[in-house]
Amino acid sequence: MQNLADQDMRRFGAVNWMGLWTLAQRETLRFLAVWTQTLLAPLVTAGLFLLIFNIAVGPGRPDVMGVPFLTFLAPGIMMMTVIQNAFANTSSSMVIAKVQGNIVDTLMPPLSPLEILLGYLAGGIARGVLIALVVAAALALVLGLVPAHPLIALAFVVLGGAFMGGLGLFAGIFANKFDQMAAITNFIVTPLAFLSGTFYSVEALPPLLNRLSHANPVFYLIDGLRYGMIGVSDSSPLLGLAVCGGATLAVCAVTWQMLRTGYRLKA
Repeated sequence: MQNLADQDMRRFGAVNWMGLWTLAQRETLRFLAVWTQTLLAPLVTAGLFLLIFNIAVGPGRPDVMGVPFLTFLAPGIMMMTVIQNAFANTSSSMVIAKVQGNIVDTLMPPLSPLEILLGYLAGGIARGVLIALVVAAALALVLGLVPAHPLIALAFVVLGGAFMGGLGLFAGIFANKFDQMAAITNFIVTPLAFLSGTFYSVEALPPLLNRLSHANPVFYLIDGLRYGMIGVSDSSPLLGLAVCGGATLAVCAVTWQMLRTGYRLKA
């Protein structure tokens, strides 16, 4: 009888709010249970980046876009930390479930592909937002950096978590082994993060590299958060919101299709 009721719910397009909430809660509690690895460690890593660049470049470094170099650098490192951890949250959850064989626990309940997608994304976005808040608090204490446009900064953090969370879920579905997941992280995610204006203004690049950078959605995430944090950017924040929103929808649409067809999920 319960199965028939679930089928009726699907026929009329009802949302399984309880199932969606449970999956989102599972994905959130999963990283909160090891908060020293998922929240504290990224904060330490971001701090080390700032410390190393401060030592290596020194106080003689000229301003970038009219602001001190460390102030310019901080939002880029914050967004890089957010997107790497959002990607790690969804990708690790999916690939571990596949390798251990308990992916059936997610596929068997009466959850639609869209609900599964949103449940995983909720965990990635939650981890990204919490990390951004922790790093922002540290930047306020150490550098006295207060967001110039808090709502814009929050919007780009959420978009960054959604985009990379969707990409992480896509990678987790595609990868059947941990070494495949490591290859995707090392050869796709890390270059996207490092070659997107995290440590420099793209206006200083040669024309070809400048155009390539503008084709990278992560550039708009970093540039948008930089505008939200310090009020300066290489491109329009509205353009960044449009590009990042479109890229997020595209990645999520492909991932939804993989979930709908059971690609590499069902034997």
